This record gives sequence, structure tokens and C-alpha cells, in this order.
Amino acid sequence: MATKKKTTARKPRKKKSAGRFRFQLGLTGVAGIAVVMFCLFLWMFLLGIWAGQTILLPAAPSVTAKTAQNTTKKTSPIRILRPAGKKSAVVHKK
Repeated sequence: MATKKKTTARKPRKKKSAGRFRFQLGLTGVAGIAVVMFCLFLWMFLLGIWAGQTILLPAAPSVTAKTAQNTTKKTSPIRILRPAGKKSAVVHKK
């Protein structure tokens, strides 16, 4: 007669979580992401420089009635503005 095998109590199986995934990138993928990130950071840097320049520029001097009458075609208010490193007295020629 054949002997019966003993049945042991099975341990409950752990279910795999469905939300698990893995990214696998090669060297070219990592290099591509690095290039894209470099371009994004460069764009943000240049955009920040441009915004800072427009915010920090001094306001143009207001044109009053006297200066509007005194300006001729040869001189314009744009020529009066000078960069900060080259400040000098403005002399109006009559």
C-alpha cells in the first residue's frame, strides 16, 4: 500500500505590488538627458539675465516742455544717456 504524503500548511504568498517599475538607460540615454538639462539651464540663465537687465535699468528721464523745445534734430535724448562706467558732464551746445 502506498503511503500518503503529509500536507503542510502553505504560507500565504506575498503579492507583488503593481506600482513597481524600473528605468534602464544606456550611456547614450544619460548623455541625451544631460544635454537637454544643460540646454534648459542655459535658457533659464539667459532668461534671468535678460529679466534682471530690464528690471534694474534706470528709468529714462522724463521729457519736460523745456527740454522738448531745446532739442534739435542733431541731438536726441538717447545721446545723453551713457553707460555707468563712462559718466561725464553733459554739455548742451547752442
